[in-house]
Amino acid sequence: QVQLVESGGGSVQPGGSLRLSCAASGTVFSINTMGWYRQAPGNQRDLVASMASRGTIHYADSVAGRFTISRDVAKHTVTLQMNDLKPEDTGVYYCAFWTGYVLVPIARVNDWGQGTQVTVSS
Repeated sequence: QVQLVESGGGSVQPGGSLRLSCAASGTVFSINTMGWYRQAPGNQRDLVASMASRGTIHYADSVAGRFTISRDVAKHTVTLQMNDLKPEDTGVYYCAFWTGYVLVPIARVNDWGQGTQVTVSS
């Protein structure tokens, strides 16, 4: 099992930036994917961005060009830099870990962080 600890998040005005970080510990297999899901009130949890340990990256269409995911594979960390934030980016962001391709059904996610709130509002 993998434990995920998130940091970052908060409140920002539209057009602003935030940075989320997540550190994994425990039994971390060398070939894995880490990513970020977002859940707005009343909505399902959707994949925002993910990055495999071998470098493959996936972005949701809604964030491509504004968000950047990066990893330190050796340190088991993942970071999401969020720029030009919009009100529709508001939600709880969850760090996720799984052993598979960058885009998998949510049921394939093995481990979740506790979630961190991101609010974009004027």
